[in-house]
Amino acid sequence: MPESSLRKLRELSLFVDEIANFKPDPRQPWVGATAFAHKGGMHAHAVERLARSYEHIHPETVGNSRRVLVSDMSGRSNIVAKAKELGLKLAPDAPEMKAILARIKELENEGLEFEAAEGSLALLIQRHLRHRELPFVVEGYHVSMRGDGSTTVCEATVKVRVKDKSAHTVAEGDGPVNALDSALRQALSRFFPQLRRLKLTDYKVRILDSATGTAARTRVLITTSNGKGEWGTVGVSENIITASLQALVDSMEYALMRK
Repeated sequence: MPESSLRKLRELSLFVDEIANFKPDPRQPWVGATAFAHKGGMHAHAVERLARSYEHIHPETVGNSRRVLVSDMSGRSNIVAKAKELGLKLAPDAPEMKAILARIKELENEGLEFEAAEGSLALLIQRHLRHRELPFVVEGYHVSMRGDGSTTVCEATVKVRVKDKSAHTVAEGDGPVNALDSALRQALSRFFPQLRRLKLTDYKVRILDSATGTAARTRVLITTSNGKGEWGTVGVSENIITASLQALVDSMEYALMRK
């Protein structure tokens, strides 16, 4: 097979999964999202110096890309490699490095997890490197659910502001998070039409401190796709709706950052 055709292997795999209505397997050899993933300070540093010491082919050969996983055990090498992967320039001795590492550790102590949330991580790094204005602000939201005979109806209201303009939308959904996602997307699509292409492909919830019962802190991880790639974002709160909104907002903001 010509090398030029191999470069479309991951794209072909995602296309087949989409047609067959399968969720892509991140651990699938060659084309999976974690097929070329690296974790650990020394590991990431070695890959940065000599990639073939851990990779027997270049990820781009099969249309994939290298991923550096970041956790609370991360060192400077991981952050530098991740920033480079995201197209951000960051030197190991940059003055922002200490603040970025401290913030990551602080947030992960609160329950956030960045290994599967590269979108939220990218925004964190960018906020320290580029003090830019947020593309939008959620000024308010409301989520409700009511019984309607043998069925339930979930409705969400979201108000967003983009610079000096605002939008206020209402949407129904199959559940409270689906309704919230629809309302947020409708509001933002008025200003950013490209967000209409986004699709939430995975949604995970984990209870962090089960001893507190229904008042436990909840971590929400979502995966979003624009048809060409996908990314994860995270949110944490005692309120599952608030945690979901955090992850959804990061997802939309990261999509705008990617362009």
